[in-house]
Amino acid sequence: MARWLTSSLQRKLSVVVTASMILPLLALGLFAFLISSRITEQKTKLSGMDTLKQVEANLRYMLQDAENLSIFLIGERDIQQYLSQDEDHELDRVDILGRMTNLAASKKYIANIAIYPGRFDATLSTATWYDSNNSSLSYPPVPSGEAVKKWTGVYPVQNYAGIQNVITLVRPIRSIHDYRPIGWLAISLDEKAISKGWVALGLGRGQGRLELIGSSGEVLSSMDKSRLGHKLEDVDPGVTALIRQGDNGTTTYGRGEDKRTLLYYPEELTGWTLVGTVPYDQYKSENGYILILTGCAVTISAAISAGLVWFTVRRVTRPLRVLTRHLSRIDPERPLPLFRSESDDEIGRLGQSYNLLGAHIQVLKEEVIRGEARKKEADLHVLQAQINPHFLYNTLSSIHWIALMSEERRIADMVEGLSDFLRISLNNGQDYCPVEQEIAHIRHYVRVQSIRFPDQFVLHYIVDPTLEQRMMLKLLLQPLVENAMIHGIQPKGGMGTITIMIRKDEDHERMNMLVLDDGIGMEPNTLKQLRVSIVQTGEQTGRQLTQGGYGLCNVNERLRLHYGPDAQLEVDSRVGGGTRISFSIPILEGSP
Repeated sequence: MARWLTSSLQRKLSVVVTASMILPLLALGLFAFLISSRITEQKTKLSGMDTLKQVEANLRYMLQDAENLSIFLIGERDIQQYLSQDEDHELDRVDILGRMTNLAASKKYIANIAIYPGRFDATLSTATWYDSNNSSLSYPPVPSGEAVKKWTGVYPVQNYAGIQNVITLVRPIRSIHDYRPIGWLAISLDEKAISKGWVALGLGRGQGRLELIGSSGEVLSSMDKSRLGHKLEDVDPGVTALIRQGDNGTTTYGRGEDKRTLLYYPEELTGWTLVGTVPYDQYKSENGYILILTGCAVTISAAISAGLVWFTVRRVTRPLRVLTRHLSRIDPERPLPLFRSESDDEIGRLGQSYNLLGAHIQVLKEEVIRGEARKKEADLHVLQAQINPHFLYNTLSSIHWIALMSEERRIADMVEGLSDFLRISLNNGQDYCPVEQEIAHIRHYVRVQSIRFPDQFVLHYIVDPTLEQRMMLKLLLQPLVENAMIHGIQPKGGMGTITIMIRKDEDHERMNMLVLDDGIGMEPNTLKQLRVSIVQTGEQTGRQLTQGGYGLCNVNERLRLHYGPDAQLEVDSRVGGGTRISFSIPILEGSP
């Protein structure tokens, strides 16, 4: 039987210790996997934002170059002179066109440079376009009153090489003399040159998409040319609302297989936005590799931990089996067999303790129990012996009659009140009394104190009549009234008021008791120290008892012991505003 129990303990320890090691390993592995997955996603977002910054820098260079080129051309002296004439001069046109062609040829991303004179019908264009479907670029495009610089959307044109998509900067050419419009300048950028190299940048490791979105929401440039010219909201509903114009950031949209990471970055010159998307399938493939590595690491660690656990548990349970065999041979008439320890660790010290205390442990336990019982009984006897009720009652009765015979009414009333006060305090040795008796006890106490301190205080009683016969722990309110009288009213130097209120709470399950005075109150630091001191127990409480008074600490301790922590005292006070002490106890039908 002992061998079976030891074997069972070994199995239990093995299972518990193995589980306590493997479960944290699994939790650590899961945590590492989740962190790695999050880092992978964050790394992809950071890499994507760096890609957008790089693309934005290249795009800004092209746009700024087009802006600078347009400023150079509209202010060029020969072009100003040519456009200021009333008719076309072929030699001037050919010369200007040649220079424009050289400028366009030097920059591969410029598809065309065109000048449209305002005074005569002649177009200077570096490219030959056979057709254009963009009706907004008919020149002159707008009346002179709306002659402003603007970028168009993307639109297709046709040349000798086929269809070409372009984005055009259109700005008016004004006379440098009188600032009157004399023509238009159009610089077209090749959309293919803008998006060149986007695939090689590896947004999302080739699985993502990068697009340039105009200020009105249309797709100006994209890795997917079928989306050019369409509204982003039409091809990807809901995405436009996620992009904060003029700001950069990342967000996630979609569900399931359509879930994607959205990255956006603004282009400062035009207000356009670079938008990148990365599918979540990319994270799955990367996280799968991380999951395999994490699983292998956890499996190897778990196997090593299981081996160590088996070795450790076996080493621990071996001496315990020896102790079990010794304990199974207990003979009341003979001492326990000696345990021979082979080590000085906890198991060895356990064996030594077994050798020293095993034969006498039950005897010592019984002696301790009896000693504690005798101690409590002695303490109770000492406390009760401090007052001999019969002797005290007889003495007070004699003093009362002597005072009556001597016509000393004040002394007689004081002695009678003191006698009644002590009789209720002792309560025939009972710990609980009705609420009505507790109030009577306070009245006798006040009767004695009013003779000692006449015209210094007045008490008001507000008691729910339905609670008068309910049982409560005795001597709870009198120490609070005494505290209010001595520490609140007497230092005030005048008539004071003490109010006692006993009522039910909202649920009618507890009695709320309140002692309120209008005395001098307490400073905040004093109140803080008092709140700390009333919850002190042990030696402090003992000293207060031996000094002859219960005090707030004793009342709080009795409440805690008899009713639990919910019944502890609550003290509030302010200087010159009096003090409020309250507590709450359950409503009892009879004495517990």
